[in-house]
Amino acid sequence: MQRLKDVRGTPTTTAPGQESAATLNQEAYRRLEEMIVTLELAPGALVSEAILSRQLGIGTTPIREALQRLAREYLVEIIPRRGVVVTTIDVRRQFEVLETRRELDRLLSSAAARRSNALERKAFAANFERTQKSVADGDTREFLRLDAELNQLLSKAARNATAAALASTLHTVSRRFWFYHHDQHNPLGEIGPVHCSLVEAIASGDPARAGHASNRLIDYLTTFAQSTLPHPLTLD
Repeated sequence: MQRLKDVRGTPTTTAPGQESAATLNQEAYRRLEEMIVTLELAPGALVSEAILSRQLGIGTTPIREALQRLAREYLVEIIPRRGVVVTTIDVRRQFEVLETRRELDRLLSSAAARRSNALERKAFAANFERTQKSVADGDTREFLRLDAELNQLLSKAARNATAAALASTLHTVSRRFWFYHHDQHNPLGEIGPVHCSLVEAIASGDPARAGHASNRLIDYLTTFAQSTLPHPLTLD
């Protein structure tokens, strides 16, 4: 059995079977999340646990757990006796998500810059370098994977499990909306530098700079969402 630490730093024990199940659950979630974000599972598509299990080579129990998590993140809807439907792209929800993300992301970014240890800042710096490369290469899928990785790093380094849990239900919605509407000819030309500035600010350990960079990213995403509409839409 492996010795781990809980959120308070107290050693705990995890049985091999439990660790294996958790790994499979995470892998099922990661792969399904990427399929939905990159539209491999298209909005409105009807999917089943059995088909996804065969397609991914992962048991139905991890698939079921992943789908339940994705339902909480507004990406699928589980319909009794019918199956699972991938949700449609909803611009109003995107605005609601961004309004909420502004507060949570600024909190997590500034807290991570302030509370992260040397090893965590090294991880942020590594994420920054790889993200810069993905932007330079125009590698959209790698950029999105690194964005998901950044959110995981933030969740740990900010030392605020409540804010991290709330934020985790929102980020994938934003990623899918951006991917759906992004310019395929210049996919990362606009968002890339703004996103990289945020990662660099967190890695620098400057909370004020990180909070400002987080606001700039949400400003960009809000303007981007507005640009997809024939007429401006607000929540007022």
